[in-house]
Amino acid sequence: MTVNKSSDGDFILVGFSDQPQLEKALFVVVLIFYLLTLVGNTAIILASCLDSTLQTPMYYFLTNLSFVDICFSTSIVPQLLWNLHGPAKTITPTGCAIQLYVSLALGSTECVLLAVMAFDRYAAVCRPLHYTTVMHPRLCQSLAGIAWLSGVGNTLIQGTITLRLPRCGNHRIYHFICEVPAMIKLACVDIHANEVQLFMASLVLLLLPLALILVSYGYIAQVLMRLRSALTWGKALGTCGSHLLVVVLFYGTITAVYIQPNSSYAHSQGKFITLLYTVVIPTLNPLIYTLRNKDVKGALKRLVRKNNSTRDKILSK
Repeated sequence: MTVNKSSDGDFILVGFSDQPQLEKALFVVVLIFYLLTLVGNTAIILASCLDSTLQTPMYYFLTNLSFVDICFSTSIVPQLLWNLHGPAKTITPTGCAIQLYVSLALGSTECVLLAVMAFDRYAAVCRPLHYTTVMHPRLCQSLAGIAWLSGVGNTLIQGTITLRLPRCGNHRIYHFICEVPAMIKLACVDIHANEVQLFMASLVLLLLPLALILVSYGYIAQVLMRLRSALTWGKALGTCGSHLLVVVLFYGTITAVYIQPNSSYAHSQGKFITLLYTVVIPTLNPLIYTLRNKDVKGALKRLVRKNNSTRDKILSK
């Protein structure tokens, strides 16, 4: 399939245009996952905000994570669906810049936010008697603010430097989104310094939070090994298992894209991995926290019963 030419300097998102049959299937799959992302994460936000039993630091951070996932998917999926559905594969320079800034900020925020959530689990398991004192509301707000500011700061630096690179008329992006690794490939100058900068940013915003997560769970494992109680293990798995599974899925995919050799980035493998952390994982997060967490399931059931009761009262009048 021939990708249409750009007009007025628009970028061409090549994406999966060389596989038209795959595009049709992807359109349906991506649309379903996006709708599930919106419904699942919105349900968690509503449950966390409206149910008094979920007014805890853990669910405060989970609400932030769900909001990030909604915004992250929304910054990417609508444009992807538009390109998959029709012959037009273009995106305006302004649209590309917005997508680059927003998606990079939200992805970076999620990296730091997952590390903050690991610290919260460390405090809950290793310092249970002092948990409410350690994780007081002001600290929780500050930690969430640090995560958001880290994302904004990273995107302002990385995004601005990337967009200012001279492209000498190159407009074909061999990806389905405007992302830093794909955008710097359009430059017609030596990009070695940019690649080093991207690698260093990846170390700070990917590997450093991941190291903090591993350290937190190392301390949690030590405490659990000393206690050797089946009940304690069950509670720890209930509170930490969901978060740890999300960490493995998110970091496992995004690290493969940002730390992998540059020569393999433009191939379809990199595109499918990007699909995982931009489309699939934001859908799986609410499912993981709902299916593995009795508190969330209970809050959602109470919320549904309350809505049904309110509806019945209105209809009976």
